[in-house]
Amino acid sequence: MQARPVGWSRNPLTEYDQLLNELSGLIESTVGAAAPAVAWTPLADVTESDDSFRIEIELPGVKGKDIDIEANGQELVVTGEIKEKERKGVLRRSTRRVGAFEYRLRLPGEVDTEKINAQISDGVLTITVPKADVAKPRHVEISESSESTGSSG
Repeated sequence: MQARPVGWSRNPLTEYDQLLNELSGLIESTVGAAAPAVAWTPLADVTESDDSFRIEIELPGVKGKDIDIEANGQELVVTGEIKEKERKGVLRRSTRRVGAFEYRLRLPGEVDTEKINAQISDGVLTITVPKADVAKPRHVEISESSESTGSSG
């Protein structure tokens, strides 16, 4: 059994991301910078309440003007690009993501696309997607009626 390097990650998703980054770099170096960049997916949390879905996407250093959000039916697509910073000196290590990103989500119910709200604060994009009225749970009241005995005849 081979010894694993210090900092070895046992998370297969991290390993997969690293492999994609390496392949993207290999393709770019082989084909040239004109090749389309492979979009990566930012980390996100999705929560559901009775009246809406809330999506929180980690996008550190990204401004709202550099993000595009499209809603089509039940699908939400967030795209943009994190540009690499100009640096002075030699970059010794980098694990930050740069380049085009894309986050796609298919919501499990009907939503009201006209009332979607998005804001970015402290590197977190928060999107609130209200549920359509037909998709909202509704409490149904049960009324009791007394059985009338009717007229004797």
